[in-house]
Amino acid sequence: MMTFAKRFGGGALLVALLGGCAAPTTTEKPASYTFFPPPPDEPRVQYLTAFASDADLGHEGNFAEFITGEQRQVNPLIKPYGLAGHDGKIYVCDTVAGVIQIFDLQARRASYFAPVGEGQLRLPINVSVDEDGTIYVADTGRNQILIYSGGGGYQGAIGVMDEMRPTDVAVTADRLYVTDLKGHSVRVYSKADRKLLFTIPANPKAAGEKLFSPTNLAVDKQGGRLLVSDTGGFEVQVYDLDGKYLRTIGRQGTGPGMFARPKGVAVDHDGLAYVVDAATQVVQAFDPSGNLLLYFGSPGASEHGELILPAAVKVDYDDVGYFQKYLAPGYQCEYLILVTSQFGGQKVSVYGFLKKM
Repeated sequence: MMTFAKRFGGGALLVALLGGCAAPTTTEKPASYTFFPPPPDEPRVQYLTAFASDADLGHEGNFAEFITGEQRQVNPLIKPYGLAGHDGKIYVCDTVAGVIQIFDLQARRASYFAPVGEGQLRLPINVSVDEDGTIYVADTGRNQILIYSGGGGYQGAIGVMDEMRPTDVAVTADRLYVTDLKGHSVRVYSKADRKLLFTIPANPKAAGEKLFSPTNLAVDKQGGRLLVSDTGGFEVQVYDLDGKYLRTIGRQGTGPGMFARPKGVAVDHDGLAYVVDAATQVVQAFDPSGNLLLYFGSPGASEHGELILPAAVKVDYDDVGYFQKYLAPGYQCEYLILVTSQFGGQKVSVYGFLKKM
């Protein structure tokens, strides 16, 4: 495994980003690319593009669609929150429309996932897609985790009326981890029979373990860690997958390494954690020990890479090829970092974690 000192240039924390997030000037194409951190530091993250509709992906329809009547109006995202990627598709929860928009990157088109009947969505806020294509949706309108097959068929739900208020769901090989705002905890279920196994924290009165408003989750499968974004606690709590408390990342504040309103959280294959702060409107990156490495994004809507009320973040290794054309010359993209903004035109921002060629 590559050390963090090597990946991030001698181990120095890249908090120089506090000086601003403007795009660097190059001799070939001035101001064409937006890097984080800005010069003179070596770039680690590049803003690539953003989309809110399939038109942003380049879909314009064709004559065959017009003749066969297959064209169907899919409106741009209104107020997205959670997202997930699977099999060349990006699933995005639209909390105003009450649907999940599915962006097919290869076909460059969007479609609605809006089941009817028993499986109808009310207020989908977060979504996870398992390796076999099973879709899990945290619906705060129904206060349930809704489960669908890869083909979209409704398979059932976890939770009964007023039992919990789930806001996110994370999936492992045999378990489902569910945030519960009502119970100030994470509920852990068996994936096979959907039965409750235990809750996290095991001892909510222990120093450092209490959760106030757990909203978002990330599972570090290789490191065996569960990261819980505690919006009301202004921090991210880290447990092992059996619920043992390990450490806390961040504390209340608006400076580097602090949180004013932490929301989405994600983790890469090396344990690097990304945390969205909806108040400062940036994404901060931490090593597995909780040390700040860098942050990217900035408040606003006029420049590339800016965020307006960011909500969720996901790491995507599988879809890098669809965005290669946006990379600056001389760089390769190790993986994508997808971030939703609830307002503005750049509803899903796509960043690339860079490596030199």
